[in-house]
Amino acid sequence: MDVVIFGLISIGIFMVIFVPVSQRLLGVRFGLVRLVIGAALTLTVFSPLMNALAGPPPVDISTGAAMSFLALTAVCSVLSGLVFLVLSEALVPTGSLPRARDLRRDLAGRVARTRRYLQILRIAIRHGLGPYLRGRRRPGRENAAGQAELARSLRLALDEAGVTFVKLGQVLSTRSDVIPPSVASELSRLQDQASPTPWPQIEQVITEELGAPPHQVYADFDTEPLAAASVAQVHTARLRTPDGPRVVVKVQRPGIASIVDRDLDIVRRLARLLERNTDWGRSMGVRALADGFAEAMREELDFTVEAGNMTAVAAGQSVASTNELVVPELYPQESTHRVLTMQRLDGIGLGGAATAIAERGLDAARLGRVLFDCLLGQVAIDGVFHADPHPGNFLLLTDGRIGMLDLGSVGRLDPATREALQRFLLAIDHGDPVAATDALLEIVYRPDVIDERSLERAVGQFMTRHLAAGVSLGPAMFNDLFRIITMHELGVPPEVAAVFRALATIEGTISRISPGFDLVAASRQFAAAHVTDRLAPEALRRTATEELATLLPMLRRLPRRIDRIAAAAESGRLGLNVRLFADDRDRRHITGLLHQTLLAILGATAGLMAVLLLGTPGGPQVTASMSLFQLFGYNLLVICAVLVLRVLVLVFRLPDGRRT
Repeated sequence: MDVVIFGLISIGIFMVIFVPVSQRLLGVRFGLVRLVIGAALTLTVFSPLMNALAGPPPVDISTGAAMSFLALTAVCSVLSGLVFLVLSEALVPTGSLPRARDLRRDLAGRVARTRRYLQILRIAIRHGLGPYLRGRRRPGRENAAGQAELARSLRLALDEAGVTFVKLGQVLSTRSDVIPPSVASELSRLQDQASPTPWPQIEQVITEELGAPPHQVYADFDTEPLAAASVAQVHTARLRTPDGPRVVVKVQRPGIASIVDRDLDIVRRLARLLERNTDWGRSMGVRALADGFAEAMREELDFTVEAGNMTAVAAGQSVASTNELVVPELYPQESTHRVLTMQRLDGIGLGGAATAIAERGLDAARLGRVLFDCLLGQVAIDGVFHADPHPGNFLLLTDGRIGMLDLGSVGRLDPATREALQRFLLAIDHGDPVAATDALLEIVYRPDVIDERSLERAVGQFMTRHLAAGVSLGPAMFNDLFRIITMHELGVPPEVAAVFRALATIEGTISRISPGFDLVAASRQFAAAHVTDRLAPEALRRTATEELATLLPMLRRLPRRIDRIAAAAESGRLGLNVRLFADDRDRRHITGLLHQTLLAILGATAGLMAVLLLGTPGGPQVTASMSLFQLFGYNLLVICAVLVLRVLVLVFRLPDGRRT
């Protein structure tokens, strides 16, 4: 025990000397663990090196010689510690291993994810979906009754699994052309028929958010939910104002934020795995898509964001300029980040409104056109669009108008992207693949090198196949579009991916009320009616005026600058400054080549010195069979091997991580 304590004290004292010396000599800061091991190694080899150099005690030498041996031994010992630090940095670079705090947090996250995986697996098995997880089919499920039972089991499992899987079910319910209609019909019940949260928990949320129980805030409050969705459920109430308007109160499910965070962590990890291990994942930027999905989900959990979205959408031209769409009025005094109070709209969900439309004699195609024109207008003109337009988020009101609900998930496009989308729609209307390709390249992330001629041909074939008159929109269209994007290594920004997702979802929503609706023709009509307005004489005059106002300051300065350039050229003082390797990618490439060259030179030098030392006879004996020269030679041989292997790894591995 005393020996251990003495050893720890010795290491602590020696670290006071070793730490500043090592960091000064190497010019790099190291972690505490590496420094402790390096100091311990230095102390460990000190005595054997002293015995090898001066011989075992007692040693009959002069004081000067003893001091020389002592200094040489100290330098060699410190050198061994420095070699350890360099090798440890080469094998395990600083930052490659998690810190203890991060390791504990990561372990806790792994445990939580494993529990979530097991929970989802138990839910699937409980509802009879176990064989399908193993890629098998249960006999008797091919008929109509079997499909109905399977659809019900799937809906119950998704509902019980939580918000992320409910969202998946909502998206699938709009794609009756991908899954059987009976399954899509059953999953559509997830739009507004999820399992409700017990009233005491909802009452507690309202009390915490509004500072008083519901019966004190509202004149009347119905404890039975009007609808229950994945994130929140809705109750009817009446405000304590003189007119006492009827309202709906949207209350977030308690504890939903932690579940969403855990599920989003799983989604992000899967996205990183796909982007690292698959070509299509890298080309499509699935990590950025997952980040965009996570951001949208977090915005949906903050009802103050939805309140701002309601105001922005209601003020947009696509909604404000028509009387066919209604956005509920917001009551901000009774709204927080988990409680939202808004105007009550009387109607039925659009997913089950086909019968009501027929009974009232309404024009289903006109309603579909209103919805589609609204979404395209929000995307191409307003820049703020409903990113989750499934049937449960729309109501057919008693007066025949359409009410727009659940604006927690809203996409936003910058003016440059909106303008590119307008040009894309205009090119589709004119059947111009060249203009469509140019607009597409401004919408997506383009690589440094691209075969534009090949891309133009692919876009032309895509337009011929899917955008001809009478061709229905379907999953094959979006699959072909993403195939073109992946083939040409184009990246899809998250906001553009939200546009594609919204268009696919609105197609399924419109098909519920108007199965024969032609979205291609509607897109062309929208482009002819709205996008070409930018080419009207008044619009062109206004655009020219705005551009001229922007260019005037630069035009005023242009003659003075030309005169300065001419004067400098005439007097011989005209110079051109060129910055070599201004691009960070060029600097990284040159730095990588220099590192490989330096490692190769160091490895060759270490190998040559090792051979010379191993071939040198004599020298102090460290052991009965090994001299000090041989010991140094073997160490240098190990260093040579490590450096050469490191160079070979860099040679055989491409810059993007793939192997040659």
